[in-house]
Amino acid sequence: MNVITDHLSEFGDGLLLTVGLTLLSLAGALVAGVVVAAMRVSPVRVLRAAGMVYVETLQNVPLLVWLVLAVFGLPEIGVMAGLFTSSVVVIALYQGAYTAEAVRSGINAVPVGQGEAARALGLTFPQSLRLVILPQALRTVVQPLGNIAIMTLMNTALAAAVGVVELTAAANRVNLAEARPIWIFVTAGLAYMALSGAIGLATGTLERKLAILR
Repeated sequence: MNVITDHLSEFGDGLLLTVGLTLLSLAGALVAGVVVAAMRVSPVRVLRAAGMVYVETLQNVPLLVWLVLAVFGLPEIGVMAGLFTSSVVVIALYQGAYTAEAVRSGINAVPVGQGEAARALGLTFPQSLRLVILPQALRTVVQPLGNIAIMTLMNTALAAAVGVVELTAAANRVNLAEARPIWIFVTAGLAYMALSGAIGLATGTLERKLAILR
């Protein structure tokens, strides 16, 4: 256990970076997901097509490929950004594709009469979506969004491949110095489990709270 206590600062810094990367990526994914889901249910054919292309493109190319392209490819065409910023943007856009599908399923679960009632009141499509449909839709997809949050947490480990020193990269650096892989990576795994458990607990609590309010 000395190998862990001797390197607590490295593990702590990696853990904090993982949490920051996860939270920022989730925020971006939620924004992107809601926008793309709205596009996919829009009455405008071009917007529906653009939303479908976004989802299909992002979901059918591995995240690691997108990370490598962003970090090593974009500078070749003059687009410069830090490793952390690039990773946040790429992970957010990637997870946004899955978030969009979850939100779209929630929109489809809202009774058709809700939209018809909104139109009868004179609301435009954007207004009915924002004021009537989305609030109900988001309540029905709390659990799927929680699963996407856990997926996002796990996917932040791929940022290590492009030089971001998050928890996995920090554990690997400690292992290169100490050569104690079992203790080191079990500790990192337990940290990921604790974060996943916290997300699951928060998701369950939020789901129950929203279910009571409905």
